[in-house]
Amino acid sequence: MDTVNLILDWAGAVLLLAGAVLCLLAAIGLNRFPDLLSRMHATTKPQVLGIILVMFAIAITLRSLSVLATTLLVILFQMLTAPVASHMIARAAVLAGQVDLSQGGADCVPADDAANLDPPSDDSDEPAEEGSRA
Repeated sequence: MDTVNLILDWAGAVLLLAGAVLCLLAAIGLNRFPDLLSRMHATTKPQVLGIILVMFAIAITLRSLSVLATTLLVILFQMLTAPVASHMIARAAVLAGQVDLSQGGADCVPADDAANLDPPSDDSDEPAEEGSRA
């Protein structure tokens, strides 16, 4: 029985270390990547996997049903909220004009949001009348 506990402890340590490395790489990517979309990719993809690995390491090391249930809830909420938050930030950045769509990706903007990207231009050559009130 001690051999099984030893193997589970080592597996937990390896998972914890791998998760910590992925979280560290996500933080480094956040600081190193040049543009918003690359930074968002660096913070969502490896960060979620890193947290999942850390949660599995905790569940394997502590070996309790309540800990397992809690870690599964943390994993579930992380997997549900991280992509949604990333999508909302990307959409807000596109609508605010912070993302250069000339390099591609303009076809990914929904039609209802595409109307908000470029404000309508006033092509009238007539000068505005002074003193006119509506």
